[in-house]
Amino acid sequence: MAESAAAPAVLRHAEEVMGTVFSFDVRGGEPEAVRAALEEAIASLHRVNEVFSTYREDSQVSRLVRGELTVEECDPEVAEVLELGAEAERVSDGWFSMRYQGRLDPTGIVKGWAAERAARLVAAAGVSGVSVNGGGDVQLLGVPGPERPWRVGVSDPLRPGGLAAVVSAAGADELAVATSGTAERGAHIVDPRTGRSAVTDLVAVTVVTPQLTWADCWATAAFAMGSREALGWLESLPDVEALLITAGDEVRCTGGLAGRLG
Repeated sequence: MAESAAAPAVLRHAEEVMGTVFSFDVRGGEPEAVRAALEEAIASLHRVNEVFSTYREDSQVSRLVRGELTVEECDPEVAEVLELGAEAERVSDGWFSMRYQGRLDPTGIVKGWAAERAARLVAAAGVSGVSVNGGGDVQLLGVPGPERPWRVGVSDPLRPGGLAAVVSAAGADELAVATSGTAERGAHIVDPRTGRSAVTDLVAVTVVTPQLTWADCWATAAFAMGSREALGWLESLPDVEALLITAGDEVRCTGGLAGRLG
């Protein structure tokens, strides 16, 4: 009863935007401040969609691709995302790419970046914890309650409805979990070196690291690489753990992943 009495207030919200659903789970904080921060975070997601959507002819990114705008004429967030994407391309030796069919397409970084930014906007309101799930990729900040860490289930791509693992954020002030694979959206990940769908031995890669912006990028790049190259590369990245599942139902993990399961 004592823990229940001390448990922070809960505010949950689901918002359809960017072609998916963003789910917010917010714990604690002053109610009016939290609601205002949540509204700001939701508005930020819709603004990201307006600016970055490659499906909208009037988006700044679409106009940038057509040469109607320069980066300097776009919102500052465009330059920020392009710089982050260039860093992801460098770190992954080109396996992560912001180009599709020869044209600029920052889609692969925008969703994770937007979800992480939304979580930080809410956290700034003084909450004890916030979880933002953007289409299955999750940014966790703080804690959901006394002596309770956030936990995230990782879907098993070969057994619909089952879990391959449960990731715990115990001991971490921030943690992100992102998965790339074929189970939900089919063969949508592109091999930057061929421009066609990536054909590898993998069906899913889940990356665990503090920031969702990078977790999302690294999962995408690792999937395109295939398990053999990806595992060694992921092991080389600081503060990154990963779970790789092959089409043959082999499970391969980075050395420190076990410390994040539970």
